[in-house]
Amino acid sequence: MNGIGQMRKIDWVFGYGSLIWDPGFAPAETARAWLTGYARSFCLRSIQHRGTASLPGLVLGLDAQPEAECGGLALRIADHDHDEVLAYLRARELVTDAYQEAILPLRLEDGRRVEALAYVMRRDHVQYAGGLPVDEQARIIAQAHGGRGPNADYLFNTAAHLAQIGLGDSDMDHLSDKVRRLLEQGINRTS
Repeated sequence: MNGIGQMRKIDWVFGYGSLIWDPGFAPAETARAWLTGYARSFCLRSIQHRGTASLPGLVLGLDAQPEAECGGLALRIADHDHDEVLAYLRARELVTDAYQEAILPLRLEDGRRVEALAYVMRRDHVQYAGGLPVDEQARIIAQAHGGRGPNADYLFNTAAHLAQIGLGDSDMDHLSDKVRRLLEQGINRTS
């Protein structure tokens, strides 16, 4: 179900990027979870949090891909925090309307199946950047910096936390290595 006004009460949120390591709220329960039909990819040009309008960064989005499966964290919202957490998430995730809210089925590590709020990439949005070559992604991420800090930190934190929870991502590790090499070579946000 899409749209802010149409959202019914939902207990779970799916974290696949920064929500894993910086949810901005205290979950009542956290569990590893898998979402079918979507891939985690650097497909969103960030013009606020990890970049600017003049030098956009790249952040992760859930990009619809029928054969894909994305691992992340299911974060259960405490009943007494529900409205406040939802308002916070909307302010954070819908700042440019590049994501749309969706309620999607997750499979939790203990076998439970739950519905969760997820922020899904809108392919028709001007900030959509799906399919960029890895070298171009690395260059963008090495240079960009936004209101929440360097784009490279976002990548490194996400890769590290995915590994920490047992959901390491070899593509993200490869991209991290490329970004580190660029940073070591002196590539920065003013280049």
